[in-house]
Amino acid sequence: MSAPANTLPIVDAHHHIWRQKDLTWLQGPSQPRIFGDYAPIKRDYPIDEYLTDIAGTGVVASVYVQTNWPPGGALAEVEWVDAEAARTGWPQAIVGYADFLDDEVVTLLAAQARFPRVRGIRQQIHWHEKTLYRFADRPDIADDPRFRRNLARLADHGWLFELQIFTSQMASGARLAAALPDITFVLEHAGMLEDLSDAGKARWRDGMRRLADCPNVATKLSGLGTFVHRNDAALIAEITAETVAIFGAERCLWGSNFPIEKLWTDYPSLVRSIRAAVADLSEGEQRAILCDNAARLYGLAVASEI
Repeated sequence: MSAPANTLPIVDAHHHIWRQKDLTWLQGPSQPRIFGDYAPIKRDYPIDEYLTDIAGTGVVASVYVQTNWPPGGALAEVEWVDAEAARTGWPQAIVGYADFLDDEVVTLLAAQARFPRVRGIRQQIHWHEKTLYRFADRPDIADDPRFRRNLARLADHGWLFELQIFTSQMASGARLAAALPDITFVLEHAGMLEDLSDAGKARWRDGMRRLADCPNVATKLSGLGTFVHRNDAALIAEITAETVAIFGAERCLWGSNFPIEKLWTDYPSLVRSIRAAVADLSEGEQRAILCDNAARLYGLAVASEI
């Protein structure tokens, strides 16, 4: 073990807060979801509860990621989260939503830019042959000329794009990143490895290497319990080691995906898993993954110690 990882500060680069009234998917009968039964989080999850969850874990800053407000709600979402940040000091950065298949998206981006905590956009384009895992209505959005043309406008604001795709889409994701070298892409959830067979892992590694060949792609070590519905320290360590080997520590960062992961674990346990997963790396590599890379990507000023 190179350094005691539990002494290093953490930036949580991927979490949510919400009011149930704003999200139709948290209302009414539950629907099948990749993360299983979500009845326990069909309620408000305010920033105050998040701050209680992270207490004592060494988290010094956080990044809010959009939560799929109803159509037309993207600006109101950013406005509400920014107001919560002004009230409490958290989160320090916001990733909003925009639809890059809409040619009017530049107007929305300009409106969101009035809120200085906005650092990027996520539009979930992940598609899977299994209906349960599918979000987008087709697998090839990353290759769509309109999508690419409008996504390029993120450069007007210096914002990044959060890329959420499955293994089968990684080749198109790599083509997208190569076509837009001025945009920084942050791959969600280490590429969403859902097939844990040897063949599935081999396909995932191949896709991850394609993405890592693009110097403008980084990746989050987040959401690693999504498909197993537990805080599996061994699996987290395995995916972390493989991802760091492919991308290098300088392009990996961590996110809790709370409160989704709260369905099966508490925050301190999740932090212990990622600290253990990186503990054999050098102190500089640990610090990069846990804190510095996220601070750089999202423009955060953070404490160097906890």
